[in-house]
Amino acid sequence: MAAMQHSPVTFQSRSLPSAAKSLSNKPLNLSFSGNFPSFRLTNKVAGKSRSGASSARMSATAAGSYATALADVAKSNGTLDTTAEDVEKIEKVLSDEQVLGFFCNPTIDIEKKRNVLDEIAKTSGIQPHTMNFLNILVDMKRIDLIKEIAKEYELVYNRLTDTELAVVSSVVKLESEHLAQIAKQVQKLTGAKNVRIKTAIDPSLVAGFTIRYGSGGSKLIDMSVKKQLEEIAAELELGNIQLV
Repeated sequence: MAAMQHSPVTFQSRSLPSAAKSLSNKPLNLSFSGNFPSFRLTNKVAGKSRSGASSARMSATAAGSYATALADVAKSNGTLDTTAEDVEKIEKVLSDEQVLGFFCNPTIDIEKKRNVLDEIAKTSGIQPHTMNFLNILVDMKRIDLIKEIAKEYELVYNRLTDTELAVVSSVVKLESEHLAQIAKQVQKLTGAKNVRIKTAIDPSLVAGFTIRYGSGGSKLIDMSVKKQLEEIAAELELGNIQLV
C-alpha cells in the first residue's frame, strides 16, 4: 500500500499573482470572535431512522459546507495558501487516533479541549481564523469530520486557484527538481495555472513512478517497471502469473 507524504510540492505559473448538530433548513451563521467574518453553513434535518449510506452522505455534505465556509474566510483575507497549510497541519495532528479521540470524547470538559487546541496552534503556527474554526468544530461536536473537511478544502482550494493536484508514487523519494519537471508536464497536459504535487511511496512499483491527476485521480501516467513487466508478461501470454 502506498504511504502518502504530507508535504506537497507546489508549482505555480508565472502568469498568476500570487459545523454542526442536526440543524434546521435555515442557514446558520457561526460568528468568529473579533473582526473575523462569519461562517455560513446550511444543513438539513436528519430523519430519525438513517441508513449508513445516508449518514455518510450527510457527513460528506457537512464536511463540504465547513470546508467551503473556511475557504470563504481565507479568500476574503487573502490567506487561501496559508490556510491550506493550516488544514494539512491539523489533519496530520488529528490523524493520531488518541488525539482525535480526546477531542471527540464527550466526557472531557470543553475548556480542556480548547486549552489543548491553543497549544496545538502555538506549536504549529496556525492562524487565528483557522484556530477559531477548530473551536467551532469542537463546540459543535464535528471535529470527527476533520479528515473529510481537509479533503473538501483541498477540492475548493484547487477550484478557486485553478490548481491541478497530481499524486506521484515512486519506490524511493524523488528529488525536488524531478518533481518540478513532472509538475511542468502535468501543467502542459491540463492547462492548469498551478500544479500541486503530492508524493507517495509504493514499493510494489519495483522502480520508476506513476502520476495520477484529473478528477478523483481518473488519469494515470505509468512509468513504473512493474507496468513494463506486466506488459512483457502479457505479450508472452503469461498473464496468469502475478508479479509481486
